[in-house]
Parts: sequence; C-alpha cells; structure tokens
Amino acid sequence: MSLSDIALLMLCGSISGFLAGLLGIGGGMILVPFMILVFNHLGFSQDVIVHMAIATGMATILFTTSSAIWAHHKHSSIDWKLVAALSPGMVVGGLIGGSELFEALKTSWLSLCFAVFIVYTSIQMLINKKPAPGRDLPGPAGLFSFGAFAGVLASLVGAGGAFITVPFMLWCNVKPHVAMASSSGLGFPIAAAATLGYMYGSWGNPNLPAGSMGFVYLPAVACIVVVSIFTAPFGARLARKLDVAQLKRVFGIMLFFLAAFMFNESRKAFGF
Repeated sequence: MSLSDIALLMLCGSISGFLAGLLGIGGGMILVPFMILVFNHLGFSQDVIVHMAIATGMATILFTTSSAIWAHHKHSSIDWKLVAALSPGMVVGGLIGGSELFEALKTSWLSLCFAVFIVYTSIQMLINKKPAPGRDLPGPAGLFSFGAFAGVLASLVGAGGAFITVPFMLWCNVKPHVAMASSSGLGFPIAAAATLGYMYGSWGNPNLPAGSMGFVYLPAVACIVVVSIFTAPFGARLARKLDVAQLKRVFGIMLFFLAAFMFNESRKAFGF
C-alpha cells in the first residue's frame, strides 16, 4: 500500500473507533466505502472487493468494540447478563451468515444490500426515534432466536449489530444508556463469529491478494486498529457529556453520501 492508502485507512480508523465508543456502533459501515477506494487503487479483483471491504471492516470491530467495552464497563453501563443471553444465538447466526451466505452473494447484490442498509441506518440516525417500550425481555429461546437473526443480518452487512439490537432492547424496556453500552458488548461476539465465517467460507479463493486471510485483508486491519483502539475510549467518555442525538443527525447526513457511493458501486457491478 502507498502512504496515501495507509493515511486514509488510519484516518478512517480513528473516526470509526470514536463512533464505536460514542454511538455504540462498530464503525465498520463507514470503513467499507473507503476500503473499496483503497482496494481499487491496489488493483484487487472486482469479484471480491466489496466482500473484502465488508469482511475487513468487520474484523476491525473486534478491536474497536474491545476498547469501547472496557470504557463502558468501567462505568458499569453494560448489562452482562443480557449480553451473555444474546451472544450464543449471535455467534451461531454470525458463523452461518459469514460462511454460508456471504460468499454466495454476488458483488452487485452485496453492494446493493449494503447501500440499503446505510440508508436505513442514516434515517434512524436522523429521526432518532426510539421504539415505544412494548414488553419485557423474552425467555432464553426467544433471546437465542433473536440473537441468531441479528447475527446473520449483521454478518451480511459487516455491522456490529447495534442497528438492530438497540431498538430491540429499548422495545423490551431496557434503559437507553444500558442498551447503547450493551450493544458494544454484543458487537464482539458478532464480529468474532462473522470474521471466522468470512475466513472459512472464502479460504482458497484464487482471486484473493497476498496478505489476506480469506476475505480479511490483514494490512488494512492493522492500519485501522492501530489508531481506533485509542479513539474508542475517547468517544465513550464524550458519550456522557455531549448531545449524542445531535451528533447522530450529523452522522446520518454523512451516511447518505456514503450510501450514494455504494449505490453507484452496485450500479457498476450490475453493468448499468
């Protein structure tokens, strides 16, 4: 990679780590478009670029969420019993989605799915609407089923799962700050399972470049992680001081531009 590629990835890593701590998201979604630019510059095969960008972004969540988890844990914000109850299903779903479904999706459809996901997330950020509390948390079978569904969905779009776990927890009367912090705790098992699935499902793919383990491009992971682990705790500290609702709206607007980029990538992949 050139110095400009490394600098771009490190800049994105610092931002994604900050957002992981501040908003409880893994940060992978903002990394994907920029990694596509870098991977195009490096001449990677068009058949695997989007897959590699999503998988590599998910791999970085292992480190950004670890840092954010520790920051939230020090303030006793995470409901570890709830994390433990949801994690088994998420691991199963992440493994299935990452290994079986992810590689089966063509680049065109994967780009389109990711673009739609970004639009959905941006709308959620802009309106900042919290679902009305509807009920208590379900039993073990219900939590496992929801966790498996969330794990599959998160693995397909390379996200830590907060986009679906936070609304679910709020609907089940979990306090907002606990739901946001606990989503960081849930990001780790999803990221670990999905990353293993990405590696297993794509192992031996002849289109993969040197330096990759399956769809995960290790040099990019290193560039991102080296800075994101330091910015995640900073974001977690600011989450208790800043107007997070206003920051979400700004972030939501930025996501629309990233979605436009991904829709264009999908258009090119479809040949339009």
